Amino acid sequence: MTEGGRVAPADRSRESRAAAPLEPQRPEGIPAVWWAVGLILLLMPVAASNFWLFQVFGWSFCLGIIALSLMFLAGYGGMVSLIQMTVAALAGYVVAILGSSGVQEISVGLPWWLYLPLAILIAAAFATLVGALAVRTEGIYTIMITLAIASAFFYFTRQNYAIFNGYNGFNRVVPPMLFGVDWRQPTAFYYLTLFWAAACYLAVVYVSRSPFGLALQGIRDNPRRMAAMGFNVTAHRIAAYCFAGVIAAIGGILLVWQNQQVAPFTAGIGAVIDILIIAVIGGIRRPIGAFIGAFLFVLLSIYSPDVLSAFGLSNERFKLIVGLGFLAIVFFSPDGALGLWERWRAARRKAVDPLTGRAREGAPP
Repeated sequence: MTEGGRVAPADRSRESRAAAPLEPQRPEGIPAVWWAVGLILLLMPVAASNFWLFQVFGWSFCLGIIALSLMFLAGYGGMVSLIQMTVAALAGYVVAILGSSGVQEISVGLPWWLYLPLAILIAAAFATLVGALAVRTEGIYTIMITLAIASAFFYFTRQNYAIFNGYNGFNRVVPPMLFGVDWRQPTAFYYLTLFWAAACYLAVVYVSRSPFGLALQGIRDNPRRMAAMGFNVTAHRIAAYCFAGVIAAIGGILLVWQNQQVAPFTAGIGAVIDILIIAVIGGIRRPIGAFIGAFLFVLLSIYSPDVLSAFGLSNERFKLIVGLGFLAIVFFSPDGALGLWERWRAARRKAVDPLTGRAREGAPP
């Protein structure tokens, strides 16, 4: 203000800015690429064969859900657990024992609305118990204790015939008939696994952005500081194991329905390591990486025997191709396939001249 009550130009401009209504901020919507991917997945049965729907995509969604539970623990909690496939197999065993299977001497035959929640509850309780033991260790010790429990579960189910039917396990474990639909048919099973994959993905994204998820990430980065701020570090980590156990149980039930059986090899050491490979291949820092890694793993597992046979090698060594693919991705990108994609996009952005919008000379294509 100047003498006489006149408004100085600078003050006038400030007043005009203050009086002008604020422009509403548009919320960030879902990127167009996600809408495109969702539409493609929904319309996939129109173009894909039954083999791709059931064996490739169905298997990828099942393994992706289980790997997603590992990604949640490792990516947001900093806890690399090798117990997730065991939790998934336990849920499958409970479904076979309490539901119906080809082993009628052991299966109880309860209705689906009873044995499915019990399977998830028992698997989550087992994961919580393992978490209560594992969170008291760090680093390589967490990996070793979860691997030891996974090995103990494998040998226990292999030698126990009264409950787990020993080495043979259970066969003819199929999903219940609901709404008159056979959910093991390729198209129906595809949509079933797609629905639960999307639900688990959204659940992980929501929890990661909730106060619990943010606190868990703070504990991952600096547990001492979070403890000094009043957060119960141990309780948060155990709760993370419980939540991851629920996700792994859902994936395990779907996997058992796809294979139509559950046996000790479902939770064998090889299967346990496969889940870790899937999570690392896709990228352990983002939830979508679990499904990308599962899809790549399934493609390598299905088609690598044909590649070996073409070169005159034994197709029984298809794990060699999977291992080489794993080493190649980790060597070039510690963040997995998502890391490779982000590095390529960053290189493309640097290669474009911000003034002209054209590619610079010598830029990668």
